[in-house]
Amino acid sequence: MAKLYFYYSAMNAGKSTILLQSSYNYQERGMDTLLFSSIVDDRYGTGKISSRIGVSAEAISFDKEFDLFNYTKIQKEKNPKLKCVLVDEAQFLNKKQVMQLTTIVDELNLPVLAYGLRSDFMGEPFEGSMYLLVLADNIVEIKTICHCGRKATMNTRIDAEGRAVSAGEQIQIGGNGNYIATCRKHFKNLAV
Repeated sequence: MAKLYFYYSAMNAGKSTILLQSSYNYQERGMDTLLFSSIVDDRYGTGKISSRIGVSAEAISFDKEFDLFNYTKIQKEKNPKLKCVLVDEAQFLNKKQVMQLTTIVDELNLPVLAYGLRSDFMGEPFEGSMYLLVLADNIVEIKTICHCGRKATMNTRIDAEGRAVSAGEQIQIGGNGNYIATCRKHFKNLAV
């Protein structure tokens, strides 16, 4: 029975690496996968999922209007070897798209593995993550650590001087140079 999985974490926990490994595991067994990534994250070019350790794969870019269900349905009709759908940067999905993922699971009987951040740099939930936390069959935390050694659960945006930023647009694409994963205690201390 297919399920919707939501793998979430703070920044720099290796979500994309785990996604790419999961896809590889399917492919190694002769099963095809369908990879989606948000058009918002263009650090490595659109239509590409890349990990910090240098592994990458081509993906279908989605924006707010993209219909994940219809695209997947067409691909499954063309390719009976399609056995899994994987979504990178799932926090950038909207509610309608999360519902489309549930329909992929329920009607097409394909497992969906969605990977993303739970919250932004202000401690606010992303729309996609909020609905994945509600609608996913399985929720899995991918752990990373704060500089103090505690589990990091928050994302702190930093400026060029390394100071915490507490205001601005919710979405600002960047990796290690723009964000650090922190525990809640240090998130609160840095936000002051």
